[in-house]
Amino acid sequence: MPRNIIDVTDLTVEEIDGLIATAEDILQNPAKYQDACAHKQLATLFFEPSTRTRLSFESAMLALGGSVLGFSEAASSSTAKGETVGDTVHTVSCYADIIAMRHPKEGAPFAAAQFSEVPIINAGDGGHNHPTQTLTDLLTIHREKGRLSGFTIGFCGDLKFGRTVHSLVNALSRYKDIRFVLVSPAELKLPRYVKEEALKKRGIPYRQTDSLDAVMSDLDILYMTRVQKERFFNEEDYLRLKDSYILTPEKLEDAKPDLSILHPLPRVNEIAVAVDKDPRAAYWKQVKNGKFIRMALILKLLDIRV
Repeated sequence: MPRNIIDVTDLTVEEIDGLIATAEDILQNPAKYQDACAHKQLATLFFEPSTRTRLSFESAMLALGGSVLGFSEAASSSTAKGETVGDTVHTVSCYADIIAMRHPKEGAPFAAAQFSEVPIINAGDGGHNHPTQTLTDLLTIHREKGRLSGFTIGFCGDLKFGRTVHSLVNALSRYKDIRFVLVSPAELKLPRYVKEEALKKRGIPYRQTDSLDAVMSDLDILYMTRVQKERFFNEEDYLRLKDSYILTPEKLEDAKPDLSILHPLPRVNEIAVAVDKDPRAAYWKQVKNGKFIRMALILKLLDIRV
């Protein structure tokens, strides 16, 4: 059976550290990896719109000397004719060596993996998981802080539907001396099951608040998220909550000088464009890092050593 990455916890801490080390080596020695996946094919099966994740996977495979096939929306696949996701994946696994799959329904990549003859990477499933974004976040934190332990990280915005938040909380909870600050409106709090499994079970300190200003000075990392319109069933609720938190230069006046500001993107208006000029803004670095960590993951799942 091929190995799949559906949840970031499918990887051990040692494996994550190894992927980060490989990504760092790729950053330093890109020419060394340019033909590593020659004659290999990545299929990108995106049943939900994406810019960064899909293009990052494609860019990663091309930088490794491989090729890419796939589709960018469900309407352009045979699922529009009624074909099951399982049959679609089984078919594509006959053509490709590895698959990156995004789907709006939680658990769809896991179910699809039962039909695949090649490794499947979950590229985001509804509000559930987004393991490669988490690996991107971890690489970015490691590059910004030089470590993955001993800091306070604040998550701000949509913590209920934010799959990137759920995955990163799960991942960081396995490292030492991490403190979590959860900033959200009452309606968008981190789900109880994430707190129970990742935080309470491990005895990890966390606090919940609806005020970003009250905790800003305590944070070493601030992870902003957008309020996701596509996750709401009621547009009225979305409109009421969408501007709950907007990060501006003024709100950063009390922040630490070495704060790192992350965001999985896309942003709507939760980070003012003026913040982009702040040296603490690391979200564009995150975008670049996504390519390199995905290169490392592709190499691992294809068992290619360089």
